[in-house]
Amino acid sequence: MTDDSDDRKYYVISDLHIGGDEQLEEVDYLDELLAFLKRLEQADEDAELIINGDAFGLWEITGVDGIEKFDVLETNYPDLFEQLRATGETMPITLLPGNHDHELAAHEEYVDRLAEYNVTLEQTLSTTRPVGDRTIYFEHGHQQDPNNRIEDFGNPHATPLGYFYNTHVTSRAGKLSNRGRFNWLKDVQAVTPTERMPNWLVSKYFYREMNPFLRYAVIPFLLLFNISAILAVLAGLDLAGIWSFPVDWSQAMLGQFGQAGTAVYLLLWVNAVVAGLLLLVGIPLYIFVRDARQTVDRFGVFETPLTVDPEKPYKSAAREVFEEKPETAVYCYGHTHRPKANEVDGRLLVNTGTWLKRLHRRDVVAGILPPVFAPSYQLCVVEIEATEEGVTVEYEEIEKPDPTKEELTFTERLLTWSREPNPELPDPPVVTEEVATHSEPAEQPTSDVR
Repeated sequence: MTDDSDDRKYYVISDLHIGGDEQLEEVDYLDELLAFLKRLEQADEDAELIINGDAFGLWEITGVDGIEKFDVLETNYPDLFEQLRATGETMPITLLPGNHDHELAAHEEYVDRLAEYNVTLEQTLSTTRPVGDRTIYFEHGHQQDPNNRIEDFGNPHATPLGYFYNTHVTSRAGKLSNRGRFNWLKDVQAVTPTERMPNWLVSKYFYREMNPFLRYAVIPFLLLFNISAILAVLAGLDLAGIWSFPVDWSQAMLGQFGQAGTAVYLLLWVNAVVAGLLLLVGIPLYIFVRDARQTVDRFGVFETPLTVDPEKPYKSAAREVFEEKPETAVYCYGHTHRPKANEVDGRLLVNTGTWLKRLHRRDVVAGILPPVFAPSYQLCVVEIEATEEGVTVEYEEIEKPDPTKEELTFTERLLTWSREPNPELPDPPVVTEEVATHSEPAEQPTSDVR
């Protein structure tokens, strides 16, 4: 279904992660995706839609195996597949496997099943397309991630580290999410990098699952902890007879407010006593944990980091592609869920982001309360085409209502006031023709395995 026209425009999306066990079946952006596909169906232009990996969450569907997972997708999302069929009748649609849907490359039946909906599945790690007299290189990007790299591409039994995390942790979260006070655990896929998982769990427990009476009882103490720690040190200096002025001054000042001042003074010093005890316990505990961590690192028990550097390995991979294929103007990938566009050696490194919810860590305004993970959507479509200026890349954001008010409690919003996330898509970059003076003629659309 591909066309050799060098003037073709390319719409690129990735990381939809459609499908999964139980609560992961819910697709928050389904209406927006259907509307986007409907728009492409009605567009009168020479264009192609490329879904650059992780269209489906096959790793997270654990109840069935192999091609039966496609049966589950068809049953759960009939409107989506019918719209793919309709859009594919007027515009070519190409799908590349990612890591979460690597099984698309492992079973030939997927090619025929997707073809029924006018979707061309290329069972390869990468593909190229002509744009003007240059080319675009597409790959999902998991091969640059040591935790998700699939050495034996196309092997249905390939199980990188990320496979176990998603089949045991992510899918399990989908099964358990509706057991909480609020249905939040299903957002586990939006927690990136993975190292933030413990903080996210603590945050959601504190603001969502903790008994409200207990939460509101400890909030004043936690908010005043920093002040209380200082007061604990000052009280120690006073008891030791070293410096009594701060204690005498605070007593005199608060005493002017009568019973209210006495109550505040009592609250501060109760907090100070508790803070002092925590400091006494915390210092030796910190030394112990630090020593234990150094010992573990020395033995190399946790040699592999949980997440990939969001940019460094892709810059290196792009440079290799640009050197091997100097006609390449754009290296386009997904996987990291971070929409970005960077210039690398005069060419462009473009990330297509994700349609999943994104979570942004925000520290609270004071105290030692858990951080808040503020949600947002950045439904991102990358448009690549040749213009008079050269090869241009534009980011389009599909509008979706802000989920903050629905998903954050009043307490979370209050404690992170003025710290709301405001993610912005990159400005449209251009690869000018001057950069391509050494380029060879553009190749025809091909697929290769790297």
